[in-house]
Amino acid sequence: MSQIITRELRHWIVTQAEAGCTPESVLQAMKASGWQEDIAIHALETTLSDHLRGRGLSPEAIVATAQSTEGGGGGTVTTQAAVGAGRTAAAPSGSAARRGRLPEPDVAGAPLTLDAGDRRVAVLAVMEKPRVVVLGGLLSDEECDALVALAAPRLARSRTVQLATGGEELNDDRTSDGMFFHRGEHPVVARIEARIARLVHWPVENGEGIQVLRYRPGAEYKPHYDYFDPAAPGTPSIVRRGGQRLGTVVMYLAEPEAGGGTVFPDVNFEVLPRKGNAVFFSYDRPDPSTGTLHGGSPVLAGEKWIATKWLREREFV
Repeated sequence: MSQIITRELRHWIVTQAEAGCTPESVLQAMKASGWQEDIAIHALETTLSDHLRGRGLSPEAIVATAQSTEGGGGGTVTTQAAVGAGRTAAAPSGSAARRGRLPEPDVAGAPLTLDAGDRRVAVLAVMEKPRVVVLGGLLSDEECDALVALAAPRLARSRTVQLATGGEELNDDRTSDGMFFHRGEHPVVARIEARIARLVHWPVENGEGIQVLRYRPGAEYKPHYDYFDPAAPGTPSIVRRGGQRLGTVVMYLAEPEAGGGTVFPDVNFEVLPRKGNAVFFSYDRPDPSTGTLHGGSPVLAGEKWIATKWLREREFV
């Protein structure tokens, strides 16, 4: 009977590698599950090589980095060494690196407020897994109104990333209208981006442009993940622009009369859309185990406006 290297198998291999498992242990686990050795080795080598290319490493860099790390070992050992080396190479310096190469507000010691540079921001709730921090007063009312006014003339039906190609598509799961600002294109946008960077200890240039969305009555965004599926064909082209997404900031610009909360269904948690507040969450790997499945509940009355900032591994271009 022929054995097929499926999307699920490739996803599992990447997860094991990022968790620190050696290629030998992954190979043995596959063989113990009935995989033929030659097919298992091929699956390991091709999956991890594709994964590394998606992180912006050339085949030559993969081999060179792995040899310097492992003393010139070959085969799957070379590929596995490059996984660790590639993650180190993509890591930012400074406080973010000390936090495990993730954007994150410093909530150690349970502070009631955080320094965001030009203002203090309240900490309203903290969850360890998924890593969620609810923030009060991230934006002023004037900043919320300014973003809405700037965005309104440019709204169009929201699109989502098309993982099969790396392009965009209309998606029935998302029924909002939206637009993107270029990073720093307006003084209000630049000020908010600098505040977020200070708050989560992550470079401004590692952020995508802020997206503003309007949800009218009945509009919603069904539960989804923000990271890019490593097994999707379009992911390598998407992550060339700045690596994987690692964190999300959702800012509430206008409150609906009812509905419209941000829900995390795996943990039965909902953040209500209070104007000026925000919710931050991070994901240390592109995997459902992060618990970051989330969605926007249907708006029942009125309009909800939000601004979303996605944070990448490295400079977003």
